[in-house]
Amino acid sequence: MPRMKRFATFLALFCLAMFAGTPAMAQTILRDAETESMLADISRPIIQAAGLSPNNVRVILIQDNSINAFVAGGQIVYLHSGLIDKADNVNEVQGVIAHELGHVVGGHAVFDRDGGYGSISILSLLLGAAAIAAGSPEAGTAIMMGGQRAAIGKYLAFSRAQESSADAAGVRFLNTAGISGRGMLEFFKKLQNLQFSYGYYASNPEVDPFAQTHPMSGERIQALTADLQGSPAWNTRTDPALEVRFKRVQAKLRGYVNEPEITLKAYPTTDQSMYAHYARAYAYHRKGYPDQAAAECDALIRIAPEDPYFLELQGQIMLESGDPRGALVPLRKATVSTNYQPLIATTFGHALIATEDPANLDEAEKVLRQAVARDKENPFAWYQLGMVYERKGDTARVALATAERANLTGDARTALASSRAAMAQLPQGSPDWIRAQDIMMVSQTQMEDEQRGRRRQLSAAGAPR
Repeated sequence: MPRMKRFATFLALFCLAMFAGTPAMAQTILRDAETESMLADISRPIIQAAGLSPNNVRVILIQDNSINAFVAGGQIVYLHSGLIDKADNVNEVQGVIAHELGHVVGGHAVFDRDGGYGSISILSLLLGAAAIAAGSPEAGTAIMMGGQRAAIGKYLAFSRAQESSADAAGVRFLNTAGISGRGMLEFFKKLQNLQFSYGYYASNPEVDPFAQTHPMSGERIQALTADLQGSPAWNTRTDPALEVRFKRVQAKLRGYVNEPEITLKAYPTTDQSMYAHYARAYAYHRKGYPDQAAAECDALIRIAPEDPYFLELQGQIMLESGDPRGALVPLRKATVSTNYQPLIATTFGHALIATEDPANLDEAEKVLRQAVARDKENPFAWYQLGMVYERKGDTARVALATAERANLTGDARTALASSRAAMAQLPQGSPDWIRAQDIMMVSQTQMEDEQRGRRRQLSAAGAPR
């Protein structure tokens, strides 16, 4: 029995530590210049209608085939690639963005600040552990389970209230921005159809509407229809040019994310539209068929010879097919015509380095320095810039570039070591030395926090330190 009690106590404490400290699941962020530009443009009027600054709000695309979007604190809206794939038009995506901005403006919590959900759960775990340690494992387990049920019930009610609030705020933002709410309703109907296909509807006796994190889709549609249809913006048509941009992004995303066989089935070679060429170019490139990918890209260039995103794709295909020198012409044109857009400029800098021609290093350094100055979250650009410095023999700035990249990727150990190496070689007090010092201090603090977290976990588990 003592062994059983120790095990039960350990289990309760382990559950408590896991509940309190589990990080959000890491997901792959998709970065693309054309996509980011389109998302910024379709969300800008909604952001302004919400009373926020477009300079501070970001809409980020995540590679996940589920139909979902979320916020996780701060002023960032995350969209799943599956949502873009399944949307019928850009207005549906705007409706989703408006809803998520409702969460941002409302300061809604995700999981950690939920009005008491965590405190109830933690209290039940502590009481349960105490009962088990006192020799009543059955009573302790009952306390823990009861506390969890109470916490879950409270959280679900809290979550539904937040979702309803975000819905109402999203309606206000769309109406204020003069954007039709048709897309918002169409998207909720799409979710409702999915629920029906899985037998997930309110009249189903097996579905408890009070056990859901969101209000049922039918209820949401009913609650929002009058306010949306009563707005002068209800019959406002989406700018056709914006719709074209969305369809382009949707096609290239399908070609990049989906299995090539799926893309080629959706866009057969009999389809000679711009969107089909775009999707097939990415699908063939992903599948390792450079000639077919190049042919599809050539078709795009014939449609729009100066389109920077078509030129970017052409250069990327050439670069990754082993012809970096040939890639310079389209990538240079794409870079210049977009005013050195950081993601495109980074690919151009990569191509300049890949030629292995020392004469290209100065241009590569110039291009990449502009890229990292304008895009604060581009570790690949820092990697390429580090290669430039390495080939120039500038070991101090190789170390600084490595520290910058490690700092962006969360590798505190490498960032700390590299920043110290950079400081040892750079002139003390220079801008680069000060930047290296900043990274060193941040990384050192991060490592200390991680060490304290590990010690707390070991202490909670009763393990030797």
